[in-house]
Amino acid sequence: MNTDIFQSSAFPSGTTGTSGEDMPDTEPLAPDNRSLEERILGGLDAEQREVASTLQGPMCVLAGAGTGKTRAITHRIAYGVHSGVYSPQRLLAVTFTARAAAEMRSRLRDLGVGNVQARTFHAAALRQLQFFWPQAVGGVLPNLLDHKAQMIAEAARRLRLSTDRASIRDLASEIEWAKVSMLTPANYLEKAQGRGTPGGFDLTAVARVFQSYEDVKTDRNVIDFEDVLLITVGILQEDPKVAATVREQYRHFVVDEYQDVSPLQQRLLELWLGGRDELCVVGDASQTIYSFTGASPKHLLGFKAQYPDATVVKLIRDYRSTPQVVRLANELLAGRRSGGPAADAWATPLQLVAQRPPGPVPQFTECSDDEAEAATVAVKVRELLDAGTPASQIAVLFRTNGQSEAYEQALASAGIGYQLRGGERFFARKEVRDAILQLRAATRAVAETASPEPLGQLVRDIVASLGYTEAAPHSGGALRERWESLAALVALADELVISRGGQFGLPDFVNELQERSLAQHAPTVQGVTLASLHAAKGLEWDAVFLVGLSEGLMPISFADSPESVDEERRLLYVGITRAREHLFLSWSTARTPGGRANRKPSRFLDGLRPDSVASSSARGKGPAPRRKAAVPATCRVCGTMLSSGAERKVGRCHQCPPSYEEQTFDALRQWRKDAALDADVPAFVVFTDATLTAIAEARPDSLDQLAKLPGVGPSKLEKYGEAVLAVLAESTTL
Repeated sequence: MNTDIFQSSAFPSGTTGTSGEDMPDTEPLAPDNRSLEERILGGLDAEQREVASTLQGPMCVLAGAGTGKTRAITHRIAYGVHSGVYSPQRLLAVTFTARAAAEMRSRLRDLGVGNVQARTFHAAALRQLQFFWPQAVGGVLPNLLDHKAQMIAEAARRLRLSTDRASIRDLASEIEWAKVSMLTPANYLEKAQGRGTPGGFDLTAVARVFQSYEDVKTDRNVIDFEDVLLITVGILQEDPKVAATVREQYRHFVVDEYQDVSPLQQRLLELWLGGRDELCVVGDASQTIYSFTGASPKHLLGFKAQYPDATVVKLIRDYRSTPQVVRLANELLAGRRSGGPAADAWATPLQLVAQRPPGPVPQFTECSDDEAEAATVAVKVRELLDAGTPASQIAVLFRTNGQSEAYEQALASAGIGYQLRGGERFFARKEVRDAILQLRAATRAVAETASPEPLGQLVRDIVASLGYTEAAPHSGGALRERWESLAALVALADELVISRGGQFGLPDFVNELQERSLAQHAPTVQGVTLASLHAAKGLEWDAVFLVGLSEGLMPISFADSPESVDEERRLLYVGITRAREHLFLSWSTARTPGGRANRKPSRFLDGLRPDSVASSSARGKGPAPRRKAAVPATCRVCGTMLSSGAERKVGRCHQCPPSYEEQTFDALRQWRKDAALDADVPAFVVFTDATLTAIAEARPDSLDQLAKLPGVGPSKLEKYGEAVLAVLAESTTL
């Protein structure tokens, strides 16, 4: 029997040279007279079955949202183990979040192969690093740094640079991007051109902070999460014995969410493989939403080129969403206009085919302001609750975390419970910690009395002392939140008895809670979920509200390139495909009540909204009476389509050189600085950089001409118009 060397305290004897075809050590499936194929492959569709039954050689699974990719790959692993093709200790399944890894382990246990390793890249690398550090490096492995903020602040102080919390956060993100892109402080400046000013610093300063941060870590004898991968890669590259041991241990690999792999993770995977091709990858390029962290779909899209003999399977049957939701998702991706350098990287999206019965048509709602939008959402949530939709099956998704407050207030005012995803973690709640302590304490007493009481009832009896009752309390607030946490534990116990069988007892449940706590794999809590679109990846609900869908939020204002706008579109696609049945899309025309209604709905909704031109003609309803078809703005220099608001303001793409005279722009910028100081406002409040550039390039010589430029409204024209014309006239005479 093989042993996982990275769970043991010492290298086991007899592992090297053991055949991968040895009878695997598995947990037997429940007694069943059906054949192995019927038990494991019987419930799969044709494409899923091909994935699950193709056990050797390279495989690429292109899996759309809701198409059952996790089901396909877990059944592939189970079929491989039970048929003897895989040894469970010699297969490593890798994914990107601890929650996803825990979910995969749970499904594998249900299939009788709970001893297969399912980990994140970082967890797998850390296991290996802990095992090999003494022999490859020597001494004790440095402590692992949980958060970079303090170290980066210290690094900046050493350089006498002034920072605040926001700039430290931005510097941390930039350093993480650099490290997963396998850059060093020495070559960062050369490779990071075009990345703007992270944290408000130029790239030279960022490179200095990067080096100083590495020095601080060395002085403190700590490593960060990126170092775990970097050092593991270094050891595998430089020590042939270590590399040979790892490759002997792991013969087969499965990588989920492969579109999110970074260059560093890809390099680690290649070193694990060592030139072999027993690799199955699963992903969807249309769900690449983490490019800012270094993720890239190029490895997924180039898999067939790297492995010409690879089997490629497309999963397009969507079992999650209604045809109405699936149609909207397909149309969103189909509406992407080509143009700019991003066109070459845009993969042909998978066309999902809905498998569910028809449902309600997605609703589009325009509101007067953010407060009204939140109130409208609360009313519709109440209607869903009254119609029988559980609160846990409703989500409100937004682009930035700062948008959540309005919805928290609106739901609280309506007496509707909610949970903020990304807020306090479930297993950190006091009532949950107390419940786990009581469940653990009760384990011995139950064993001594040999109680025949079912697990679900046992758990109910134990947590009753903490405030659990069969009926939910009528009041809200902390009392309701505590009850919902305890009710989630009770519901989880009931679910596990069904999936694991009647022999699943209290000790098993306590162990399950301990594992879920480590992986932050929380059970379902009864409450409306509030989450960012990024945090919603991998989740699904019966009803989804996509809010704040206005220009500047979707796409976000700093998406200033075709590539970043494409990613914003994919982010909205992820949001749409979270919905099973009910989908609501909304935006507001003003930020505050009584404010100027100058917001416009997201460009991504053009052709999707019932009153937009493309949408109407696509459905054969004739032209919309209230809107004219928008002509895409193009660069006046090279003709490329302009994707960002800043580009459209100046009428020129970011790749073409500016046409203004430097002295004119400098004069305008100095005037803006003085005007901002006089008014005690930030400079961008006077005019944004994009508007200032447009003025410098257009050089208007009258108020009428100035008024035609984007970003110069009536108010600013009245306040600053004469002064701007004076600056332009003066700069002409210099």
